[in-house]
Amino acid sequence: MLILAADTSGRQSSVALLRNEEVLAASGGFSDEPYASRFFRDVSLILDQARVELARIEVFAVGTGPGSFTGLRVGLTAVKGWAEAFGRQIVPVSGLQAVAVQARTTDRPVCSVMDARAGKLYGAVFGQDNSGAARLQLKGEEVVLGTEEFFPWISEGANAKIPVFVTPTRQAVEAALAASPMAGAMIEEVSGELAPFIGRIGYARAREGLTVDPANLEANYIRRSDAEMNWRGG
Repeated sequence: MLILAADTSGRQSSVALLRNEEVLAASGGFSDEPYASRFFRDVSLILDQARVELARIEVFAVGTGPGSFTGLRVGLTAVKGWAEAFGRQIVPVSGLQAVAVQARTTDRPVCSVMDARAGKLYGAVFGQDNSGAARLQLKGEEVVLGTEEFFPWISEGANAKIPVFVTPTRQAVEAALAASPMAGAMIEEVSGELAPFIGRIGYARAREGLTVDPANLEANYIRRSDAEMNWRGG
């Protein structure tokens, strides 16, 4: 199965081409270049490297957020258009889950965390689930909270167990954690280039039929905005 995976949720955007779980080509990194130009260039680059035409892609996997309103619209709009043009299905994947699946510690709850700026954090708690398509099961909901609210919420979601905090934005999480009742908890820093992990989750879910058609693809902003309403045509 050929999968094109994309994440345009933040400055560290990425794209990847996979055959099943194998990454054939990938591109990503930090950039201040506008999303619209670098995203399409990166897609062309990896397709050229692998000598694969876009029409051969069988499933599109895309990070639905949370993240930048502008960035997410670029990636999701492109994927919607390609899936419609080629009659393909889409696997939407939360960026927080793409962070969580990188956890190396497996004997405790996993708290996936990303910097939401302005003193806030995006987060979700996951538990091990070897029967599911992505190995981890979301416990509760994804949130964006100020740091004073965030850690009590995490404690409740983890059933008062101390989770491992998994993040691509270690500096922001480390500072907030140090001032919290969970100070000293384990932090694992993982890659912020999420497309390869989105692709692997996408492959597992596609095999189980957990796909959506283009009309049902939605962004996961967590906090709703005028940008979301405009993108959805509401």
